[in-house]
Amino acid sequence: MSVFTLHHGLPAPLREQAVALYWQAFGPKLGRVMGPEAKALRYLSRVMRLENCIGAVDGQGQLLGLAGFKTEQGSFAGGTMTDLSDIYGQTGSLWRGMLLRGLSDETDAEMFLLDGLCVADGARGQGVGTALLTAICDEARNRGYTAVRLDVIEGNDRARALYERAGFVLDRTARIGALRHVFGFAAAHVMVRRL
Repeated sequence: MSVFTLHHGLPAPLREQAVALYWQAFGPKLGRVMGPEAKALRYLSRVMRLENCIGAVDGQGQLLGLAGFKTEQGSFAGGTMTDLSDIYGQTGSLWRGMLLRGLSDETDAEMFLLDGLCVADGARGQGVGTALLTAICDEARNRGYTAVRLDVIEGNDRARALYERAGFVLDRTARIGALRHVFGFAAAHVMVRRL
């Protein structure tokens, strides 16, 4: 079992670890749109709002996992068209922006939105993900939300099992249509935990 401390908001020195961990988790899904990898990492480093996440950090200062969240005030890993343009150029930002909006750019006034859960390979199965989900639910409750909502892509059975153990239940399955050819998955399961 890993020993770690939860941080509400990550210290700035952990930004690059957060970027690398996020890309490790979501790069396979986002790579065709956000690549090449060097640009994707620069973009994520630019847009990550470290105050919009909870991180699990071990005694040596290594980031073991993080849980980003999105509220009406902003998201953990979302940026603007200006951010995209500054990294990918005007043309590159236009098509990337359209495709990324196809995944989701919504917020929810009633439900707290999980904006990515990542656990380092070496820390999996050691309670990090469960602790982060518990902390996200506590954060949501403290902010006055009545539920937490997340998306898990179809076929990610390990993550779905973790969410179910944490009390999340399937609300609906959202198909992404032709975007499946770009992102490599056909649907996302929307899961909700009432608080």
